[in-house]
Amino acid sequence: MDWFREGARQALGGPMLIVAASLIGVGGIARDAGFSLEVAVGSTIFIWAGPAQLLFFSAVAAKMAWPAIAVSISLSSVRFVPMCVALLPMLRARRTSALSLIAAAHCISVTTWAEAMRRLPPLPRAARMPFFLGFSAMCLAGTSVSTAVGHALIGQMSRPFAAGLLFLTPIYFVSTLLRAARQPIDWMALVLGLAIAPFAQAWAPEGFDLPVLGAIGGTLAFVAQRLVDARKVER
Repeated sequence: MDWFREGARQALGGPMLIVAASLIGVGGIARDAGFSLEVAVGSTIFIWAGPAQLLFFSAVAAKMAWPAIAVSISLSSVRFVPMCVALLPMLRARRTSALSLIAAAHCISVTTWAEAMRRLPPLPRAARMPFFLGFSAMCLAGTSVSTAVGHALIGQMSRPFAAGLLFLTPIYFVSTLLRAARQPIDWMALVLGLAIAPFAQAWAPEGFDLPVLGAIGGTLAFVAQRLVDARKVER
């Protein structure tokens, strides 16, 4: 089977449509800030993270220094580090090249990560990397087109509506995690994460709220699962 093509085919449904719709607003906001179509689409291809793209456009429009812009965008993308740590070992096979891993790391987004964690485990290990790259390539192509569409439709699209489209991704992300949850530890991690989220956002350094949330919520869920397993053994 051509696993790259199969990944692209499976992305054509909900995943690509959701992530593409969420970035329509990015194209509109880019044009509103005075950026060309090429820059708007390029930001999707090379950054591919809605919040970081908005930060980029706002920072450039405010004439911030380029090193400061680079640091700001990097900090806003720290949330992807745990995703890379969880997904890349799943993609690695005996002959996986470093270049393939770098490409896969760039392709990780909230949507592709959530879908990969659900779709990849049943696949043969050798099929996972081409499947993920095909899946991500289709999502990236869709978001590039939607960014261009948003750039063209800025006159017909209100700013609140454009900004609201960005919320489609986190909503889809949570629903995907709920659908993929099978073990008690999955549900515990989700519940603890939702409960701790307001405190992590208020107290964690800017840009580090999600890694802090994942570390605390995941650790608590792991400990709780170990305690439950220990009690079962005692019985």
